Amino acid sequence: MIAWQLFTIFATLSLLAVGGANTLLPEMHRQIVEIHGWLDDATFTQMFALAQAAPGPNVLVVSILGWRVAGLSGLVAATLGIILPSGLLAWAVGGAMIRLRTAPWVVALRTGLIPVAVGLMFASGLVLARAAGHSPAMLAISVAATLFVWRSPLSPLWVLLGGAVLGALLD
Repeated sequence: MIAWQLFTIFATLSLLAVGGANTLLPEMHRQIVEIHGWLDDATFTQMFALAQAAPGPNVLVVSILGWRVAGLSGLVAATLGIILPSGLLAWAVGGAMIRLRTAPWVVALRTGLIPVAVGLMFASGLVLARAAGHSPAMLAISVAATLFVWRSPLSPLWVLLGGAVLGALLD
């Protein structure tokens, strides 16, 4: 049953998420596109863009992917899979971390996880750029969009609007 597979995939990923759901995109892509073949590169990228355009947390991408793969049961399974394990772990460990927040090993752990989260986000960007297309034009568009979001004070929604216009013109 696909819903159960989605639940187990996202439950496992839930415990590996350092820096949020977007840091898991390379592994989500590998599981959903490369291993199971439930979606192609273009659809995966479109679902990510849709989730980013919607208001709310970044974890929406998981719900949208689950819905696209297996309908309502996929949405529920993927969402519960990504939320339950890490939520239960956070609840169990949260009290101890508050008491130990100034302990040297806790400070070192938090400091050490920062470059891991940044690296995972960078890997997510590479996977999405690669899935968007291999042409020099697509690479240039991806680099321009990245620089715009990084350096501009304007909303990232302008990048999505620009991408929609370019997509319509290049199709």
